[in-house]
Amino acid sequence: MRILQLHCDSIEYTPTKKENKMAEDIEDKSTVRLEDVVVAFAAVEAGDDSYVVAEAVRQIRASMVNVGCVRLLLYPYAHLSSDLARPSAALGLLEEMEEQARAADGALEVSRAPFGWTKSYHVKVKGHPLAESSKVIRSDSLKPSHASSSAREPPAGASATAPRAGSGKKEEEKGGGGGATTVAATDDDDDDEDKSHALERESRLKSHWRILTPDGNLVEIDEFDFAGHKKLETLAKYESEKQRHVDEPPPHVALMKRLAIADYEHASDHGNMRFFPNGRLIKSLIESHVTNRVKEYGGYEVETPIMYDSEHPSMVSYFNRFPARQYTIDSEGKRLFLRFAACFGQFLMANQFQMSHHNLPYRLYEMTRYSFRREQTGELVGLRRLRAFTMPDCHAFCRDMDQAVDEIAVRFKLSQRVLSEMGIAGDDYEMAIRFTEDFYNDHRGVINRLAAAHGKPMLVEMWKERFFYFVLKWEFNYVDHMGKASALSTDQIDVENGGRYGITFVDEDNERLHPIILHNSPSGAIERIIYTLLEKAAADSREGRRPMLPLWLSPTQVRIIPVKEEFLGFAESFAAGLTAEGIRADIDDRNQSIGKRIREAEKEWAPYILVVGKQESESGRLSVRSREDGRVKEMTSDDLLEEIKIKTEGMPTAGLNMPTHISQRPQLMV
Repeated sequence: MRILQLHCDSIEYTPTKKENKMAEDIEDKSTVRLEDVVVAFAAVEAGDDSYVVAEAVRQIRASMVNVGCVRLLLYPYAHLSSDLARPSAALGLLEEMEEQARAADGALEVSRAPFGWTKSYHVKVKGHPLAESSKVIRSDSLKPSHASSSAREPPAGASATAPRAGSGKKEEEKGGGGGATTVAATDDDDDDEDKSHALERESRLKSHWRILTPDGNLVEIDEFDFAGHKKLETLAKYESEKQRHVDEPPPHVALMKRLAIADYEHASDHGNMRFFPNGRLIKSLIESHVTNRVKEYGGYEVETPIMYDSEHPSMVSYFNRFPARQYTIDSEGKRLFLRFAACFGQFLMANQFQMSHHNLPYRLYEMTRYSFRREQTGELVGLRRLRAFTMPDCHAFCRDMDQAVDEIAVRFKLSQRVLSEMGIAGDDYEMAIRFTEDFYNDHRGVINRLAAAHGKPMLVEMWKERFFYFVLKWEFNYVDHMGKASALSTDQIDVENGGRYGITFVDEDNERLHPIILHNSPSGAIERIIYTLLEKAAADSREGRRPMLPLWLSPTQVRIIPVKEEFLGFAESFAAGLTAEGIRADIDDRNQSIGKRIREAEKEWAPYILVVGKQESESGRLSVRSREDGRVKEMTSDDLLEEIKIKTEGMPTAGLNMPTHISQRPQLMV
């Protein structure tokens, strides 16, 4: 189903003539006028079903809450698609859509324009950023799966709880060991009773979207001037509409393949990627960088399991309260799930600590390789959204709210620094912050200080009451040119899980209390950092600049091209000297023209290209082609070494993850 949704000051339409034999019979053909109305122009497509209808109604309702409108007009509009359902099927689904919209919320005034009629119409659309939106809802990502597909996936925005032992559809059985192990994705009909309470509560959650300026002023979205803040405007629309599906691959997908970084693994589940040597090198450097900064901040690195017993009391409590999509495993009578964060392992570990207030804040950290979340198929694309991802996860256990808000300010600066050092500046991302109304009233100064530290307007979602385990959550979002937002760094103030997991400390009065827990990922998923860097590079290319990775992340930092074979020894000696200094240098020793080898190095985004021949080997003066500024400059080896060291100072180093000689490398077919 394709929907064009408009929040209108008014719409007038007049039925003029029937278009087909399925056109509804109407007695009154006079003009209909509605004011302050959300109009959903809808095209029903082949394959649409009741799952699509339910999801369409859910998305429309959610967006109407955000714009504060209670009047809905469903308007059949075949012109949005070239793959239409049969008229009889389309009419039936539109009638079902009208019925569900009425039943879903008694406060909505729902009407529907007649099906099968040509109509003249006049529409006046409101001028705020959320007034216009489009939605594409596909059946294949919503309805129950069969054969090799996963078990039932709920509509976008809904979630599945952890299953009870014995529930679940078998997807793959493996023998061996103590018996069969069954791997499945959660979301079985047996789980509906467990998750219904949580989902019902979540559906009643009321929130209000605003913009918070750096000086602490809260502005209604429709009153904020987005001139100069177009990415923030895009983020506001993206978050309010929850449109995660992707209609075309973003630019980084082609780049990750061409640069031999990563590719889809078709022999695995969707959203599980394979990383080639270049990609593994980049990932490991980013992982080292984030880990180094967290340890400097005071995090203590641990390692925890990737799977947990869904029947453990703390897990049952968590999932019945906050259902989430995940993979599950049946093994020897146990129902296990694959983690989607390091929270469970770190909380269970902290449960065994005897802590006093002198130990706090106490910080545990893990680089989870991997965490798992069963995102919907239509949401998966390249490195932006995956089902298996690497997430740095740092939890700080704090004495009280005063200590927690001090700590979150420190971690905010940590996250800004981590991103900046990876080549992602403040101008590259937009901030969203979510909190309860009570927290805002009690800690307005804390929120305003974060706004000032961000230095530009941010998106605010304020909840009337607390539903989640946290009272505040902020995140940095990269907004790509396709209008999709992806969260990078994030932190949360958790007031619930200290008690749920039985974590305690002893205060000054020798009383046992539960700590407040902060959940910080200083960078967000490592794969998403690579996605962001590649998307930024693609944007540079579109705007006429040379695309490149940061020097410290480039798989090859210096490419050496000997003019003839007789200068190969000099090239090897020079490369060895650079390698000894922690610089990744390789040699293109293939029997090809110099021009072709230079072009190949440029296609691989080599930051420095050196062509060496008789003059260079005798004089020690090098002609260095710099990708950053596009110039060819004469340098000594010491000059080149110093320049690279200055540009990579403080960042992790690693050797080549490929043979030094290009002739010894297999050709990757992508």
